[in-house]
Amino acid sequence: MRERRLPVVEQRLYRQLVQFAHNLEQLQLGEYLDMLSHPRRMLAVNFMAGLARGLGMAVGFTVLGALVIYILRWVVLLNLPGISSFIAEIVKMVMNRSLP
Repeated sequence: MRERRLPVVEQRLYRQLVQFAHNLEQLQLGEYLDMLSHPRRMLAVNFMAGLARGLGMAVGFTVLGALVIYILRWVVLLNLPGISSFIAEIVKMVMNRSLP
């Protein structure tokens, strides 16, 4: 018995259905629904995510602040009129505040 070829419209619909099933699999919908049915697991996952975000922000802000101070010190060394004295005062205030 010969296989029946699908019409073009049905072939396109079949491809779209296969793509849709693949996209649903990529979403990991089952794992999400499982997490919704277990509130303690959801709280634990969200708590860990919050800790990671907080730590990342703290480290990022520290690095960014150090970079800004470094650039400001470099601008003071260039001895630009007007700007350097202002920046030098800011750097002095920051350095005096950070020491115990």
